[in-house]
Amino acid sequence: MKLTRGLSLLVLAGFALATPIDKPAVSEKVSYDGYKAYRVSLPSSSDADNAFFDDEDTSFIELHRRREKSGTWAVDIAVAPRDIPAFFEVVGRDNVAVSVLSHDLGADFAAESVESVSKGKEGEGKGEGERERRLPGLEWFDAYHPYADHVTYWADLHAAFPNNSELIVAGTSFEGRPVQGIHLWGKGGKDSKEAIFFNGNVHAREWITSMVVEYILYQIVTGYETDELVQKVLDNYDFYVLPVVNPDGFVYTQTTNRLWRKNRQIRSNTTAIGTDINRNWAVGFGGDGSSPNPSSETFSGFAPFDAPETAALATYTRKLRDLHGIKLYVDWHSYAQTILLSYGYTCTDFPGNYDEQYDLAQGIASAIKGVYGTAFEYGSGCLVLYQSSGNGRDYVTDVGKAQFGWGIELRDTQYGFMLPPEQILPSGIEIWEGLKYAWTQF
Repeated sequence: MKLTRGLSLLVLAGFALATPIDKPAVSEKVSYDGYKAYRVSLPSSSDADNAFFDDEDTSFIELHRRREKSGTWAVDIAVAPRDIPAFFEVVGRDNVAVSVLSHDLGADFAAESVESVSKGKEGEGKGEGERERRLPGLEWFDAYHPYADHVTYWADLHAAFPNNSELIVAGTSFEGRPVQGIHLWGKGGKDSKEAIFFNGNVHAREWITSMVVEYILYQIVTGYETDELVQKVLDNYDFYVLPVVNPDGFVYTQTTNRLWRKNRQIRSNTTAIGTDINRNWAVGFGGDGSSPNPSSETFSGFAPFDAPETAALATYTRKLRDLHGIKLYVDWHSYAQTILLSYGYTCTDFPGNYDEQYDLAQGIASAIKGVYGTAFEYGSGCLVLYQSSGNGRDYVTDVGKAQFGWGIELRDTQYGFMLPPEQILPSGIEIWEGLKYAWTQF
């Protein structure tokens, strides 16, 4: 294996991921047994080479990266057992700080214990005649669930709130699954108010996002009759919520490769699979923080909206804009504990109401911290996390004309994508408290 001399540019330029993530689909489940996860601290700039390694048989996987308050970068990397000596050869030569996040990713994934609560066909909830419709209580948030059960859960939410909700479909995924969710409204009737638009699981491996979005839905549905603040916000805004907008990728993480990020799009003239549907929007398309390389985790596609999921979301955005406008858009992600304001594609330009957005984010972060002490940073996504061109929040801000077009990265910075099931409910609770603060300001 030929290693380049520089480690630090991997966070700035992104490095080629020669991993099971980038290879064509396989019939057997990818094993991460024995993989270790490390956090590497890197300087903020470097004159190093443009890649960390050039051997496509080396299994180094970038899990996440973020800019620290100190100006350094924290990069989380999963390393296959056979490549651990090579990893330490490089970090030792470059004299960078390394800490261990996981001693065995395979064991961590096994501990997530995805729980099935129904026997319906994949992607379909059971019909009304097959079982009594009943909204699960908070026990739903004790475990992660298969995609089929999420679809059933949305149907149960609708059944529990039949006069103020409907199931919605924004479009169709590459593999033919509906990009679906639920629409909630208050006393004004459906489609009568300005929109609050949420979506989760844009990135397939970020399982906590759909669970937190469902917790928000649960609180609204169960609280509308008894909670004055919930009643106020639902009477004044229509909620359009798509908890899993990358259903193909999400299913793939549960059946084959837990660390899959992109959609499952196949393209001609490449064996690489998948497009990052949070780099495929038109605003800032193809800029820094995205990649034209189909094997990259941040592959933007070859043209804006050439991923069907992104095209569907953009069409739905314009529909809501033209209906009554968009008050708040949140694209839910993990894991950095940040409230990301636009813009992500540029670090020098800001929305005209940036100060208003910043003040609201500050209040939300304070409310979140007041629950368990979880600290969320906030500000321009390009400045507080990293540059990300072609993302959804920038499009919904500029084209969708949202007053607040955001991305929120959930907890936590230790467990990452392997967030233990016992942290699902606390994550939902702290975010709900943050949103309750927002509702008081609307």
